[in-house]
Amino acid sequence: MNRFANTFRALENPNFRLFYIGQGISLVGTWMQQLAMSWLVYRLTGSALMLGVIGFAGQIPALVLVPVAGMLADRFDRRAILVLTQGLAMLQAFAVALLVLSGLVESWHLVALAAALGCVNAFDMPTRQSFVIEMIDRKEDLPNAIALNSSLFNAARLAGPMVAGALIVVIGEGMCFLLNGVSYMAVIASLVVIRVPAKPVRETPENPLAALIAGVRYTFGFGPIRALLLLIALMSLAGMSFTVLLPVFAKSILGGDSGTLGVLSGATGFGALAGALYLASRADVRGLGRVIALSSAVFGGALCLLSVSRTTALSAAALALAGFGMIAMMASGNTILQTIVDDSMRGRVMSFYTMAFAGMVPFGSLASGAAAERIGTPLAVAAGGVLCIAGALVFACYLPRMRAMVRPIYVRKGIIPEMAQAMHSADAVTSMQEE
Repeated sequence: MNRFANTFRALENPNFRLFYIGQGISLVGTWMQQLAMSWLVYRLTGSALMLGVIGFAGQIPALVLVPVAGMLADRFDRRAILVLTQGLAMLQAFAVALLVLSGLVESWHLVALAAALGCVNAFDMPTRQSFVIEMIDRKEDLPNAIALNSSLFNAARLAGPMVAGALIVVIGEGMCFLLNGVSYMAVIASLVVIRVPAKPVRETPENPLAALIAGVRYTFGFGPIRALLLLIALMSLAGMSFTVLLPVFAKSILGGDSGTLGVLSGATGFGALAGALYLASRADVRGLGRVIALSSAVFGGALCLLSVSRTTALSAAALALAGFGMIAMMASGNTILQTIVDDSMRGRVMSFYTMAFAGMVPFGSLASGAAAERIGTPLAVAAGGVLCIAGALVFACYLPRMRAMVRPIYVRKGIIPEMAQAMHSADAVTSMQEE
């Protein structure tokens, strides 16, 4: 029971609880729209290439715009930025719904609107990542809050497509987009209601170019941050693209149909949800470096297992392991980054995290697709798995040096509960001695 209560302890923070509920409703709508968009594109064009084009259009803005987004998140009120980005995303959903329900939709409309949403998300993601800490009263709850955010994302990833699949049959894709637009109202309402301390305004605003350069120097000048981002970028580039190739596994390798694809996708989501809940049940940040190394290796090994599997059951098991390793590694890396960065640099560092996590995916998808054409899908996935395992081994070798550099930051910030109590006790003793 204590373990269960510990899993959800960040929800004791009122601001985070409100945001969590609103975001949960919105994320179900977001995943409904994702499935409806894929189905609509394929129904209109019958082209697998167009599916790739839509995905690329929606993801590539993250690579280009997030450094600017991170700089803005450090200079302006993050909650106001999120209200704006969520409002724009809501308008995008309503625009797609209007085009579909009116029968006027064409494929180029969907490419343009996917790119527009990608631009919005490029500003939303690093701002949302860096805003989490402002909603947490007890800083030792931050790792739990980040893990709960990941679990919420993956729970919606399971529920949203299931709901959308049923709705498309009954009322069509247009209503899925419309309902997604409505769902944004929940997270916007939560952002309006929550109360966070006002962000101090700089008397002499930093030059934007100088702010970007300072963010790059800070991010890549500190070894632990650099190592985490490089590992995350490698995993995204070499490993995350397996999702693009799942239809090939389902149909050509396993001889299945859309139901088989649903099983494989669901197994990935289930494993990812389990990984997020495991992290949420942890007491604090100690040992997360080891979790990153092990989960990266598990992720790579699971991809290698998937490449040799020829049965649906074994493939689903491999994908569940891949989902677990992927989320455990990504969320652990997010947690460490959030706990060691200076708040003045938080938005910029999280923008580079977003670039490493999301910006590499479209290139990985293109590379894995090209490799699959040349050497076959199983070998392409296996190659990605081997690269992930190699990255995990290199990171594990660097881990002792990383711990030595990070531990003083945890001591100074009082991130670990026992350390925080010891610091408070020491301060009290010092104060008594001075008196």
